[in-house]
Amino acid sequence: MNSYEKLLLNNKAWANEKVEDDPDFFKRLSQTQTPEFLWIGCSDSRVPANEVTGTQPGEIFVHRNIANLVVNTDVNLLSVLSYAVGHLKVKHIIVCGHYGCGGVRASMTKTDFRPVLNMWLRNIKDVYRLHREELDAIENIDQRADRLTELNVKEQVINLAKTSIIQRTWASEQRPHIHGWVYGLKDGVINPVFDIAPGASIDALYEYENL
Repeated sequence: MNSYEKLLLNNKAWANEKVEDDPDFFKRLSQTQTPEFLWIGCSDSRVPANEVTGTQPGEIFVHRNIANLVVNTDVNLLSVLSYAVGHLKVKHIIVCGHYGCGGVRASMTKTDFRPVLNMWLRNIKDVYRLHREELDAIENIDQRADRLTELNVKEQVINLAKTSIIQRTWASEQRPHIHGWVYGLKDGVINPVFDIAPGASIDALYEYENL
């Protein structure tokens, strides 16, 4: 049996189990989508949003990319953000990184990963530059990477707050609350590291007046 065929068999077993437990499960799921949360996470296969939070399909709207970045020119992410905030009316946005992130570790090196990855990882290098003094003072490379992971999550939360999408909804509806978390691969526990409440002040340079 090919590996992908096993996935199909697993899918059938999962679907049958859901129907046995709840005959109307898929009927309800197909009729509406009303998640309370938008999850912006890392593409790492070891950090599945639903499993680590114990939530069911339909409860979390998910976007994932390498190292959970919020880049102001990323149309993919911004379209997800616009839909989640404007149409799904999510109340919370979670940016979730994870300790042991390969993207974070790669950004700390001087290795040439070829053009596309270099461009992407430079966003994390920019985070390092902003916090260079703190990070350079950490001698242990693993601890430094862990701290950069936390600081990267913090900066991505701030990047969300810089968008007109978020600021407009803050002004009109006082939502969403934005959370920065880091998941531990070694223990499975989520560490909350940073929060921004609706309407919070950010650097005035990024605040819009004519929303």
